[in-house]
Amino acid sequence: MPATASSPSFVPTGTLPEPPANSPVNSPRMFQEPADSVPDELEVSLRPPGFEDFRGQAKVTERLMLMVEAARQRNDALDHVLLCGPPGLGKTTLAHILAQAFGSHIHCTSGPQIEKAGDLAGILTNLERGDFLFIDEIHRLHPSIEEYLYPAMEDYRLDIIIDQGPSARSIQINLPKFCLVGATTRAGMLTAPLRSRFGMTNRLDYYNVEDLSHIIERSAGLLNIPIETGGAREIASRSRGTPRIANNLLRWVRDYAQVKADNIITQKVADAALAMYDIDPDGLEEMDIRLLEALVYKFSGGPVGLNSLAVAVGEDESTIGEVYEPYLIMQGLIKRTPRGRVAMAAAYAKLGTQPPEDLQTRFL
Repeated sequence: MPATASSPSFVPTGTLPEPPANSPVNSPRMFQEPADSVPDELEVSLRPPGFEDFRGQAKVTERLMLMVEAARQRNDALDHVLLCGPPGLGKTTLAHILAQAFGSHIHCTSGPQIEKAGDLAGILTNLERGDFLFIDEIHRLHPSIEEYLYPAMEDYRLDIIIDQGPSARSIQINLPKFCLVGATTRAGMLTAPLRSRFGMTNRLDYYNVEDLSHIIERSAGLLNIPIETGGAREIASRSRGTPRIANNLLRWVRDYAQVKADNIITQKVADAALAMYDIDPDGLEEMDIRLLEALVYKFSGGPVGLNSLAVAVGEDESTIGEVYEPYLIMQGLIKRTPRGRVAMAAAYAKLGTQPPEDLQTRFL
């Protein structure tokens, strides 16, 4: 169950709380952490508290800000929102920002944590009007749990069956109007009935170097790390377009600068630190290079099956398919074909070798 955080009291007549005295975007963040989690204070401190501090995803934030303003003017609850995209792009942060901008509580949980209908019922019945319920990895909800969510999202009621057999009966509990914010890294795994009940679906894309540079500079300021623009751009260019990776690399470069430099992150210091961490200028890690070398040199560029490739590099198939392959494909280094994985021309250029003459025919 989420812990209760201090917040403005809600009017029992069902009206939404009055907006904060200062700007809703700049007002102190009000959200709740799950009672069974231990918050990482450093990570929490790096989360932008408002829309104006959230860099990137311009179209998504513009739509969400408009939704919040329209709902406040109508004195109504926000419509349900689905946030999808790769991990580390800010889905959880945006959920917290939405609740803060609306001046409401946010109750956090995840799909795997909700094991039975009673867990979901306990969370829903503790919501107040205007509250936000954030469900991370919502695609991992059990199908039977989803059935309870449908009337809760659409009609704001909860139908519960108690007892079993001949004595079983159904009771209906009315719920206050709330906003469900779902986050998923696999939107395709959501069932059609659940997806259709979200009023807005927003996909978060990878960040460009400029936006990541601003995020790194902001994080460095919060962590009191002296950093130059060149150093921030060097880290940003190797962060795979992901703010979470950028912040993790920033901490590593900070440690390197503290021990081996003058505690100032310059472009040269960042380059040396990331080279020591086995991250090349294109953001490729050691395992990425090993995959390319195995594909090009051991399997003559492919096509080769994932199982054989995993054995060649000594890594699990699922790890290669879910962690390393997506970025290599996005960078145009490898390609999935019906016959297996094939190295693209960019992979040969990366390894400094010439592609074979029959490269195009291998894609068939």
